[in-house]
Amino acid sequence: MSKKNLDQKGRIRNKIVSFRMSEEEVKLLDRRVLLSGLTKQDYIINSLLSKEIAVYGNPFVFRSLHDELVRFANLYGTAIDSDDEEMMVWVLEMILAMRSKDKTIVKP
Repeated sequence: MSKKNLDQKGRIRNKIVSFRMSEEEVKLLDRRVLLSGLTKQDYIINSLLSKEIAVYGNPFVFRSLHDELVRFANLYGTAIDSDDEEMMVWVLEMILAMRSKDKTIVKP
């Protein structure tokens, strides 16, 4: 028997919701999911149902933060599109919040 996919309250997730996204939207979503430390499914559900996502600092999240900062450093001196600007603000808010607490609340 396979493991059931349960939500945070122990309820079985058995409804399927799907939608289409552009390539740019998928890339932005993937970057946000990596930085949150959640699964893509949990990130999307939390983004839709609540206004804040709690991010706990762990090695995976810190590695994703490092990769984003390297990406921003490589953008230095070039034109920045709105997606990268949005991600810069999101990453900087996350870093500042992590300095003071062990969990970070970010807006999706």
